[in-house]
Amino acid sequence: MTTQETQRLCRLDQGAEELLQRAFRLHRLSARAYDRILRVARSVADLEAAADISAGHLAEALQYRMYELRGDNDLTRL
Repeated sequence: MTTQETQRLCRLDQGAEELLQRAFRLHRLSARAYDRILRVARSVADLEAAADISAGHLAEALQYRMYELRGDNDLTRL
């Protein structure tokens, strides 16, 4: 998905927009991270057949991203 497609297809509701702004201020995420998080949130919303991305969808996408950033993703230890 290109940046233009991301902007067109990843509509956020008000709660999701506020959550995303707080997450970026708190974690100092990059523009690349912004696009990645939105794409994952869009996938989560699609699994629920939702037209827009809700705060819940975005929170799930942020959890996946924070898990990746922590470097605690070595599943061989499980």
